[in-house]
Amino acid sequence: VQLVESGGGSVQAGGSLNLSCAASGITNRNCMGWFRQVPGKEREGVAAFYPAGDSTSYAFYADSVKGRFTIAQDNAPNTVYLHMNSLKPEDTAMYYCAARLLPCTTENWSNPDPFRAWGQGTQVTVSS
Repeated sequence: VQLVESGGGSVQAGGSLNLSCAASGITNRNCMGWFRQVPGKEREGVAAFYPAGDSTSYAFYADSVKGRFTIAQDNAPNTVYLHMNSLKPEDTAMYYCAARLLPCTTENWSNPDPFRAWGQGTQVTVSS
């Protein structure tokens, strides 16, 4: 599995950014997540997308980003997106894309440990 993020950058508060994660070696049943981390803090789950099958999919969001961020997956090509609107200075972090084989649920999606594949990260900086 190989994951490559892009789309990070610097914006002012209230602005928008769109992150992309180009994935290879995954199936259409992997749960894909976006995490972020600032120095000295633990990696935090931002959003996850799980295609459960039969045209059913689930999206999960951290409370801090609900209503502002949207996660989506395009299977052709295999890309996971994180659309970020109304950005705040506290959204500043290194953002990572990750993949796991097991299904994501409401209870477990934000735990980074089961995610076995990670991208290199893309920096998002929001200035006030």
